[in-house]
Amino acid sequence: MSVLPESTVAAPRGEPVHVAGASSASAITSLLGIRLPLIQAPLAGVQGARLATAVSRAGGLGSLPAALLNAQTLHSELTLLRDMGLPYQVNFFAHTTPQPDDAREARWRERLAPYYAEFGIDPSQIQPGPVRQPFSAAIADLVEPFRPPVVSFHFGLPSEALLARVKGWGAVVLSSATTVQEALWLEANGADAIIAQGWEAGGHRGHFLSDDLSRQPGTLALLPQIVAAVDLPVIAAGGIINAAGIRAAMTLGAQAVQLGTAFLLCDEATTSAAHRQALREPAKHYTALTNLMTGRPARGIVNRLMREVGPLNEVAPEFPNASNALGPLRAKAEAAGSGDFSPLWAGQNFAGLREIGAAALVAELAWAFEPNDAAE
Repeated sequence: MSVLPESTVAAPRGEPVHVAGASSASAITSLLGIRLPLIQAPLAGVQGARLATAVSRAGGLGSLPAALLNAQTLHSELTLLRDMGLPYQVNFFAHTTPQPDDAREARWRERLAPYYAEFGIDPSQIQPGPVRQPFSAAIADLVEPFRPPVVSFHFGLPSEALLARVKGWGAVVLSSATTVQEALWLEANGADAIIAQGWEAGGHRGHFLSDDLSRQPGTLALLPQIVAAVDLPVIAAGGIINAAGIRAAMTLGAQAVQLGTAFLLCDEATTSAAHRQALREPAKHYTALTNLMTGRPARGIVNRLMREVGPLNEVAPEFPNASNALGPLRAKAEAAGSGDFSPLWAGQNFAGLREIGAAALVAELAWAFEPNDAAE
């Protein structure tokens, strides 16, 4: 396995904590150079280095989502994280950019035509907007001087050559699996640890071997199967927002946990007002998988677009191209304080989220890693 560069472990962080029911957690805390086996999931669109820094300083592993960042922003965010002097994770997508499909784009805009009319938008004037970029040689060139200690990928892994470059930096490589088959593939193709992403997880599904969503189980079913199938450390993700969920995952064999939804209301997150309001009212809202926002299934709070078009609709262009036609609608609605056309990513479990600082949240969650008598 890869090890962290010496420079990233020089800052004092204390010894790894004892984890009740999961003595092997010390292996992954040593691998990642962190005190707590707790990872903040990369939250594209609602966070930057500020949230990641707060989590890392509190003893977990802060994460930076990079797929939506342009070169200048990525450079400045990585500078902030490097200067922190603590381990962090930078996350990239490993998808293949599809060929343009003008006919499918036309059908998509035709389906959105009533909304364009409602908001006074001329679809012929829509300009290309930012899209999620896959990890590439150009991005590797930009990132390499920073030598990030942990690099994670969604939708599999990049090419063998690109992965070799990342490992050449001394980075630990993580990637998500939604099935046992994907976990075995990741183990065979160079991952150092596997994130078991359960059905409950918010944001994009990490599947890459099959588009059949029926093959993807929930976290409590997926996690022990992956633990039994691979020799790599396994990180549990999906539906975990508190200490009780963490303990359940560790009992089932996880060496660490990755939480995303739990951080959406943190002070350091840039979650929009409409998104925050929906998260505050779990009794009024629920989540579903949708491909409308980007073209690939992702879990978010159901909004107007998902209700009226249907959360999964084959007319949406292939990932990541669906988002461009939604841009003007999203902007108009958000200006009016609405999330009707926005990706309100969240996991199935978002009851009881706290509006506190990330460090305070990590301190609360840290009780899950103490012996049972101390936690109680």
